[in-house]
Amino acid sequence: MFKRIGLFLATNLAVMVLLGVVLSVLQGVFGIRLGDNGTLLVFAMIFGFGGSLISLLISKWSAKRSTGAQVIETPRNEAEQWLVATVRRQAEAAGIKMPEVAIYEAPEINAFATGPTRNNSLVAVSTGLLGAMNRDEAEAVLAHEVSHVANGDMVTMALVQGVLNTFVIVAARIVGRIVDSYLSGNRESSGVGFGYYITVFVLDMVFGLLANMIAMWFSRYREFRADAGGASLAGRDKMIAALQRLGQNQGVNTLPNQVAAFGISGAVGHGMRRLLLSHPPLEERINALRARADTVRTVA
Repeated sequence: MFKRIGLFLATNLAVMVLLGVVLSVLQGVFGIRLGDNGTLLVFAMIFGFGGSLISLLISKWSAKRSTGAQVIETPRNEAEQWLVATVRRQAEAAGIKMPEVAIYEAPEINAFATGPTRNNSLVAVSTGLLGAMNRDEAEAVLAHEVSHVANGDMVTMALVQGVLNTFVIVAARIVGRIVDSYLSGNRESSGVGFGYYITVFVLDMVFGLLANMIAMWFSRYREFRADAGGASLAGRDKMIAALQRLGQNQGVNTLPNQVAAFGISGAVGHGMRRLLLSHPPLEERINALRARADTVRTVA
């Protein structure tokens, strides 16, 4: 957990430094002042949404490059034919265009979906999954990933991250001005003092960590919803069997950070560590599917 938090804080520090340099240039060259909350909000939205939307637009390219995933253009064997046919059938049932289907080299049982829109997406499975799962289990995993695409989870996640980024930037700087004004005795000044920069530095970290927890909470919610969608497309028993098979991973996930949240398998953790995880525990996901089926039977 500490390695993850350290990486997160280092990333936010780099972003904060870059943001500070850019805003200083804008203020110095163009005479733009961010003391007005409206102006601050506009620039915060540009920076807050900019990175997440760019990441979304290049998500397929980035995923292929970072994982080495090879798109199946023309199936070379029966297994690839089955993969493409299964995704095509599920995509039609979900009402989306056929995603690209790819295979990537990785020892663990895993798969992911990504792409800028519901109709421009990629579904990829690991070689470990193909070697360890039977067809019913693999079908459920594919259905889970197709459900992510059909639910528009990639777009929604990018928007959520953009809103949270904007909040962090605005809130840290508003509080920074308040603290700086208090420390200076509320004296009129043409600029900000040392207290402003220290406060912004600290709050960028604190608010950023809280924002990341909120984003990961939403990511865990997405997994429950994709499991339910997978159960609808492939069958509840197949989805439960696939999640049980994922238990063999024991929290192993070699996916790069930029696509790890969209894999079907995630890290494991308890206590504070859980707040920073993108996936719920497998036991909770399985219990949610079973409870959902019991509810349906009760209503019927």
